[in-house]
Amino acid sequence: VFALIVFACLVGEGYTNLPDSPTLFCIFNHNEDACRYGIGIGILAFLACIFFFMVDAYFPQISNATDRKYLVLADLGFSGLWTFLWFIGFCFLTNQWAWTPADHVHIGADSARAAITFSFFSIFSW
Repeated sequence: VFALIVFACLVGEGYTNLPDSPTLFCIFNHNEDACRYGIGIGILAFLACIFFFMVDAYFPQISNATDRKYLVLADLGFSGLWTFLWFIGFCFLTNQWAWTPADHVHIGADSARAAITFSFFSIFSW
């Protein structure tokens, strides 16, 4: 759920423009990489959650202990990696938000703060 919130906040209001320009830019200090990173890890985290949910549903039917072990290790390893990536995302988005000029943010400040907040919550949920 947190990954969907981060993704939705960045896609919905993560890109904005100045009143005198039609060109869209990322709300996080005009850094396109910040928006791309948040969107990317949000999408991949959501897809991974769906995959591991399906694995968990199918898990009792797997009779081979070796296959079960590899699935559990894959889940554990992916969760550890994704915890680290969410931490990097939180630090990156927070840093870029701190350097964003206040006069460039007319709409979308709440979405940017929500993306930062839920990327922080994602660290602990993963």
